[in-house]
Amino acid sequence: MTGEDEDANAGQSESWTVRRLMTEVVGSGPKSAEDMSREQARQALEAIFAGEPDHTTLGGFFVANRWKRNTPEELAAYVDVMREQSVTTAEPSVDPVDCGANYDGKTRSALLGVAAGVVAAAAGTPVVAHSGDYVPMSEGTAYKHVLDELGVETDLAPGESADMVDETGFGFYYQPNFNSTVSDLYERRSALGVRTFLNTVETLANPANADVHLGSFYHLSFAKRIVDTFRESHESDLSRVIMFQGLEGYDDIRPGYTKVAEWEAKASGMEAADAAERDGAELEDYEIQTAEYGMDFEREDLAVENVAGDSATITEEILAGEREDHFADAVALNAAFRMYARDDVDELVDGVESAREVVEDGSAAAVLDDLREFR
Repeated sequence: MTGEDEDANAGQSESWTVRRLMTEVVGSGPKSAEDMSREQARQALEAIFAGEPDHTTLGGFFVANRWKRNTPEELAAYVDVMREQSVTTAEPSVDPVDCGANYDGKTRSALLGVAAGVVAAAAGTPVVAHSGDYVPMSEGTAYKHVLDELGVETDLAPGESADMVDETGFGFYYQPNFNSTVSDLYERRSALGVRTFLNTVETLANPANADVHLGSFYHLSFAKRIVDTFRESHESDLSRVIMFQGLEGYDDIRPGYTKVAEWEAKASGMEAADAAERDGAELEDYEIQTAEYGMDFEREDLAVENVAGDSATITEEILAGEREDHFADAVALNAAFRMYARDDVDELVDGVESAREVVEDGSAAAVLDDLREFR
């Protein structure tokens, strides 16, 4: 071993408290703050999970991470610690699409992910969604709240969530039950008053160990950061990531001009040489005009007053075939994206056609009935 290697190993074995990271690495301000190594980021989240930092130091660390912006290596370390120490996974027999929408939810427009997931499930594409209750900072409506309004059981243990996927095609994982340590930090995050890196990494928990992640972004640079985070993570093994410019940052695609970002590996569980090919794969981005797929209206047309209640009503009416309006068009396209993400259709237009068919023949409504009866 060379002297240089010894120095590097010595640095990796150092003890880094959150307070020390604040004073020596990340806490000097937006322009002069340094990035952490993977080991430093690991030690930071391990200490946070252990309850070691006092409230002031923890708040400062959260804010420092926000102003300097986390690197994919740092985010990957956070994801790995979360998956190792907090997340309880439960794999269904089928391999679903993991819908990792922002847990802080929506506040202005209808949440259509439940309807889209149910329609996709009826068409043969299993889907998993996960969220907590009200999460900082917007504390808006998330998957759980719409499912509650529909009379679907959401307070499930991870194994029950996996069974729900296998029995109905759609499954919901409840954060306090599968990611309890992160969930327990809610009050500290809420008191801080700003988003933290946990708002990002909790969406990447992947409790079903799905092979495909479907997410959303405001800016393309964020999509690239998420893909690079998955590449850097030692605990995540996905073969495909599809992300689009979601409405309110959620996994409901917005009408109009929409950017899509797509990353695909040749296969999962690769040998070393193939893994290098995966890590070198480029993120592809392209635009779609949603009017070409039936979404010929404006974002404002999807606005609702009571997001949870109205979204549930709209979902039930669409699945029953009682609506043929812009909400139904939006659900068909969002369902198609879930089918496309899993490679169950080659083109979005095929997915839209399948979505309309399962609504018309009653299959989608039957999945909702099965969800209501599950437990």
